[in-house]
Amino acid sequence: MEGYRELKVWQKGMDLVVAVYPLTATFPKSETFGLASQMQRAAVSVPSNIAEGNALRQTKAYLRHLSIASGSLAELETQLEIAERLGYSTDCSIATQANEIGRMLSILRKNLEAKL
Repeated sequence: MEGYRELKVWQKGMDLVVAVYPLTATFPKSETFGLASQMQRAAVSVPSNIAEGNALRQTKAYLRHLSIASGSLAELETQLEIAERLGYSTDCSIATQANEIGRMLSILRKNLEAKL
């Protein structure tokens, strides 16, 4: 198993975090502890769980953490749509990034499941 920093999915997850923070900074102040905070936590959870699972060096534990990362990604995608519907954002690039990461997580999970 390679280190998590070499994984493209982790690198893209980190890019996603870096994209989410400036976006949420543009939200109304009333959302600071609401939607903005939730989106930041969900985004941070994606690369964090990829890294933690990889560092455990156990395939089943890694799969569990990748599942959590996928769940956090789905949460973020939902929150991005909520932000769009509320008129806080019209930027589709973050949703595109999230979609790509979702595909990459799915492939990584399938490859790991094949090892079991």
